Amino acid sequence: MNETCSEPCAGLIRLEGQIRDLRRQNGEDHKELRDRLGSVETTNAVQNAKYDAILEKLDALSHKVDALEAKPGRRWENLTEKAVWALAAAVIAFLLGKAGL
Repeated sequence: MNETCSEPCAGLIRLEGQIRDLRRQNGEDHKELRDRLGSVETTNAVQNAKYDAILEKLDALSHKVDALEAKPGRRWENLTEKAVWALAAAVIAFLLGKAGL
């Protein structure tokens, strides 16, 4: 087989054409993949922003629920404290009355 061709061999020309076509197709495929990846990254960024906003709202709602749950307990504590003070005042008044003051 002759290693050096004085004229381009038909097989070599065909291979060069196939390589050119493959490079073009690969370039198009890579561009499509880059575009799709960019779209996925953009969508992911939007979803992350929405997720962060939802977490912030849930955190705020959690604090509000905690405050609402604690409110009856604070009322009961205030009522108990007032009852103790009233009882203590009554006992002191009774003792002062017994002492003649």
